[in-house]
Amino acid sequence: MDLVARLDAAMDKAIAADRIVGSVLILAQHGRIVHRRAAGYADREARVPMPADAIFRLASVTKPMIAATALAQVERGLLGLDNAVADYLPYFRPGLASGIQPTIRIRHLLTHTAGLTYDYAADPEINTGMLNTNLDFEANFSRVARQSLLFEPGTRWEYSIAIDVLGAIVAGVHGGSLDDALRHYVTGPLGMADTGFSVSDLGRLVHPYADASPRPVVMSDPHVVTRNGESTGFSPGRIFNRHAFQSGGAGAVGTADNLLLFFEALRTGGSPILRPDTVAQAVQNQIGDAPRGEDDVGRRFGYFGSVLVDPAAAGTPQGAGTIEWGGIYGHSWFVDPVAGYTMVSLTNTAVEGCTGTYPDELIDAIYDRTTD
Repeated sequence: MDLVARLDAAMDKAIAADRIVGSVLILAQHGRIVHRRAAGYADREARVPMPADAIFRLASVTKPMIAATALAQVERGLLGLDNAVADYLPYFRPGLASGIQPTIRIRHLLTHTAGLTYDYAADPEINTGMLNTNLDFEANFSRVARQSLLFEPGTRWEYSIAIDVLGAIVAGVHGGSLDDALRHYVTGPLGMADTGFSVSDLGRLVHPYADASPRPVVMSDPHVVTRNGESTGFSPGRIFNRHAFQSGGAGAVGTADNLLLFFEALRTGGSPILRPDTVAQAVQNQIGDAPRGEDDVGRRFGYFGSVLVDPAAAGTPQGAGTIEWGGIYGHSWFVDPVAGYTMVSLTNTAVEGCTGTYPDELIDAIYDRTTD
């Protein structure tokens, strides 16, 4: 089969097996769209087909866009990578369990090396960006600041609410909402009209589904999905709550076409949102040898997402330097500078479309890799 046929087969297989309800996939190579397809349902119960311009809740696909917004402020001298977070958020001064209060810097937030986490069970009022809340930035992150850091900033890597904290800083520096800042620095210049912290067209907003047997179920609100021993809480209605802080780590919505514009800008050097030297640094390993998880062999972390440094160790056909990440509502993306590929895969099925087998099946199809 050729590339398009392989991708179609991977999408059709996942939908036919009731692992994915609906999906939009765009693959570009060296700037040319190789394949763009919508498949399955935006609303399975009403039999509404998935449109190519469907709007999705993006979850962590929000993160690289907020990172780019922060870096645009760095370029303008409004932020400093080595500046202390407390310089911008005086109420945010969490300490170690020992009582020592270390300095968290902006670069620690960008790289998830700040000592923060997503696990704040000790204070159930803390909101990590996915569930609904009426807390604003200060009310929420003041609570986080009362929790101990997991480690000295810069010494380890731990996926966390760091980009949510960064979003509060970005909004304050800009002097408006986080959505205002995102539009000013990123989505506006790129023409990403359907991406932000509000829904531009309710008729194109997909219904969210959750993994279940024998097939995914429509998400309730709230809804908890447990997979491989990890539970994630979702609140599809959060996007409509104007009292909830705008989550820089999980709160935006957008379309596949819009996201392709963003990731292609990164692949080609950043114009018109960032300078080439900024992007060149952002897509490199920024955490040195700081430990990551057992499943992250061959991968480090930059400012936008994971950075592939050893494809053989990682067991992937992607080229060295590939940056990638996903979104727990059911999404994955990557930019491969060697092959020139940019892939955006958005689904309405959590968590299969993000951490299930579907993203790997798409990679196998793109690189024509046969697996056992």
